[in-house]
Amino acid sequence: MHKHADMIVPAARRSRFVAEKLMVGIDPSAAARKPRFVTSSGVVVIDTNHPTFIVGHLSLYPAKILAACGRDAASVTPPPEWNDLFKAGAACIDDVTQTLYPKFTLLAEFFLKATDTCMEVVASLDDATLEVPHPEERFRQRFGTVGATTNFLMNNHLALHLGQLSTWRRCMGLPPCEM
Repeated sequence: MHKHADMIVPAARRSRFVAEKLMVGIDPSAAARKPRFVTSSGVVVIDTNHPTFIVGHLSLYPAKILAACGRDAASVTPPPEWNDLFKAGAACIDDVTQTLYPKFTLLAEFFLKATDTCMEVVASLDDATLEVPHPEERFRQRFGTVGATTNFLMNNHLALHLGQLSTWRRCMGLPPCEM
């Protein structure tokens, strides 16, 4: 029986669809920049996460989800150096020189493929797998089970960061994404 997976994956597919649409039209040379505007006092940088940071951060989670589910995460595990750049709590830096972060196109491709793989695996999980306590204390305290954590990470967490991406787009003069 897959009732938990059947509740998680359809929403995750929609979030993944929105993520792909939000990435359309982003200039890779601007993807690691923070928005700025000019006032009478000078240039103000808007301290928000930029697409490179957002997509890099989201790229970390498919491997965490699969590992917690007891599945092989090798194909969705990002390079180790991405963890320090994009982990929760890491600073998002305005990369003026475009040298601090991996290229946006590389991150976007990795994120979409890893997310697709994660959705396929989660769709196949039985309820018993998703009902076990999460192996990481911080997730177990917040959500309890592997399934509740998976639901959060594949949906709420993703949607939160997609809201940041949508806002960045508008600050940079891009139109809303086409649905």
